[in-house]
Amino acid sequence: MKEEKVLIIIKPDALVRGLFGEVVHRLERKGLKIIGTKMTKLSDVALDEHYSHIADKPFFPDVKGFMQSAPVVLMVISGFNAVKATRIIVGVTDAVVADAGTIRGDLALSTQSNLVHASDSPENGEKEVARFFTEDELFDYNRPDAEMVYSDKLMGK
Repeated sequence: MKEEKVLIIIKPDALVRGLFGEVVHRLERKGLKIIGTKMTKLSDVALDEHYSHIADKPFFPDVKGFMQSAPVVLMVISGFNAVKATRIIVGVTDAVVADAGTIRGDLALSTQSNLVHASDSPENGEKEVARFFTEDELFDYNRPDAEMVYSDKLMGK
């Protein structure tokens, strides 16, 4: 079984509200591995490409303005079934109805200002990671607790 990659964007509201550490803590506590990270201001080109699926919607200029209102932290996390696990931790897009215990359910009340973006499929994870990271910005290493996080079956034993 192959480890999946997930692009995480810790959005401007998370940084402004001092929730960066909380988001990272929840992902790491689950057992997911951070393999790349950087802070940046998102360009028009990057946002147009990343949000091409909503670029024709009337609310897109607001999304773009919000995503450029402060820096973001781009992260790549990896693990077995990482997309599914991350989506559960993050919660649904509309934070008002996100389950308690999720990042959005516990810490947000908006659809736009919902703290974090997470890739929604392994295929999109690969595309999104390639959009924001080069191969030399990603690191392969072993977490010493991996055998405790994953069963022997997932570890290929």
